[in-house]
Amino acid sequence: MTASRRRFLLASGALLGAPLARAQPARKIYRIGVPFGGPRRSLEHLVAAFETGLRDYGYVEGRDVAIEYRFGAGGDMSQVGELVRDLVRSKVDILVTGTNPTTLAAKAATRDIPIVMWVGTDVLGQGFVASLAKPGGNITGLTWDVGSEVVGKRLQLLKEAVPGIRRVAGIFDANEEAPVFRDEMQKAASGLGISLAWLRVPDDLERLFAAAVRERADAVFLTRGGWMFTRRSQIAELAAKHRLAASYYDAAFVDAGGLMSYAPNLPGLIRATWKYIDRIMKGAKPGDLPVEQPTKLDLVINLKAARSLGLAMPQSLLLRADRVIE
Repeated sequence: MTASRRRFLLASGALLGAPLARAQPARKIYRIGVPFGGPRRSLEHLVAAFETGLRDYGYVEGRDVAIEYRFGAGGDMSQVGELVRDLVRSKVDILVTGTNPTTLAAKAATRDIPIVMWVGTDVLGQGFVASLAKPGGNITGLTWDVGSEVVGKRLQLLKEAVPGIRRVAGIFDANEEAPVFRDEMQKAASGLGISLAWLRVPDDLERLFAAAVRERADAVFLTRGGWMFTRRSQIAELAAKHRLAASYYDAAFVDAGGLMSYAPNLPGLIRATWKYIDRIMKGAKPGDLPVEQPTKLDLVINLKAARSLGLAMPQSLLLRADRVIE
């Protein structure tokens, strides 16, 4: 074989082999399952926050991840179990859960798929994690509260805003509320000279507010829950209609016309779930990732709502507010 013939064959082999040498394994696209108990129209700002977190961490939907949402109807948390099971059947790589019923449904549905909470409540008492520092198992993420005492602090702020209140209707959802928080509220109410009338949802909201009036309540205090969250505009309207001051567990109620809230920033917590998703996608085990508690709670006050109730918000309270809606 001539030297020129050998050079030709070697060059041809190199050209034919070049694409094979450059070929890389296909990029894994992680499938993230996100079940919501309520309808999308009432949760669009939370969806936007989640997708902002995705971009903040440099991920691109379709290239790096595929997000699979599931939405319920009207915040009926009894549906959430099937939403979670549907995501598990579709073999998502990570589940991202909101309120406790969703996390509980995810825990029952899988021990293998990593679960990242964004608003877990009383996560130790509910048995979601073994400890905050070392969760163990397949669940980690963020808590909604810095401890049960935050409920008492919120009641104290309501009393500061409306010093004359003597009786408060506590509105709770037994499907979602950890009893420890109602116990803490009862203790705080006793110290503030406030008596409580407990009203349970889900129920007809018109009937519920009529019951608060019959109980001679001066104000209403919502504990928490997805059912109430999806009906926040109606709740704020009914509080105004019955001239009841109200304290809420999320600023979205205040944006919808409610009086005041003292709570972690929910969109911020949702964005922060991506620090967990990012680490899990890079190989970390959820049981090794410490659960985070909020480092800050926001006081939000709606002065328009205050004026409609004939309330003059104390200047000392307004100066401490993180946001005041005019």
